[in-house]
Amino acid sequence: MELEIDIAASWPSPPDWEELTALAAAALSQTVPELANPRLSVSILFADDAEVHALNAEWRGKDKPTNVLSFPMLEREELLALGPDGPPELLGDIALALETCTREAVDKGIGLEHHATHLIVHGLLHLAGYDHETSPEDARAMERLEIKALALLAIADPYGDHDEQ
Repeated sequence: MELEIDIAASWPSPPDWEELTALAAAALSQTVPELANPRLSVSILFADDAEVHALNAEWRGKDKPTNVLSFPMLEREELLALGPDGPPELLGDIALALETCTREAVDKGIGLEHHATHLIVHGLLHLAGYDHETSPEDARAMERLEIKALALLAIADPYGDHDEQ
């Protein structure tokens, strides 16, 4: 998967957000095989709350910031049918909001690096057609994939109430 990453100056350094994003995508590709397709490209924006607020209002009609936004460009069926040969295909765009992510990390008692990694994995799953809002079963399936990918990165279960299956 090719990653195009844009990081606002407000995001702290370290960590290396580009490396963290690449590691998250690689771990998820081991868990969700369709995301290992070399033709896929994803754009990830590390933004501030104001920018994510504007995107959320414009594209989702919600007048507030949120931790992560995902904008898929392929339908799930298209992703599954995509062969390994051919031109690049844009899977979609993801945007993370610094202040919201930071506040949530503090509330959870975890580092911003781990929380952002979880949100990148979560956003990539949305781009791949997974949706936790469709049913409790779909939410559980998505959580299991997140837990497995994060475990590959030695990041604890972000939900804290599941066994790792």
